[in-house]
Amino acid sequence: MMRQQDKIIIWPAYFDSAKARKDGRRVPKSLGVPQPRIAEIKIAADRLHLQNELVADATYSKMPGSKSGMLLVKKKESKEKTIKSIATQLQKLRADSAAATAAPVKKS
Repeated sequence: MMRQQDKIIIWPAYFDSAKARKDGRRVPKSLGVPQPRIAEIKIAADRLHLQNELVADATYSKMPGSKSGMLLVKKKESKEKTIKSIATQLQKLRADSAAATAAPVKKS
């Protein structure tokens, strides 16, 4: 793949709280989530109104046996700021889905 200066590549491993930094995590563990999925990361980027393109069959070089997919995000600010913004949104997304799952069902 040819390097594109106007896009940032985002890999799920950047946000995985179960991974060490040497394994590809780019955010503090406090901002990470366990086993992030590329679809969740796309939703988080969409919520931040970031133009993005999903490449579902891409393989992260630090995990050659796994096709985790990647997200190409149009560059608006530095890669680190973009990653931290997505991480914060990803945590909110997980919290929302956990709350929806835990919400009691009312019987009529």
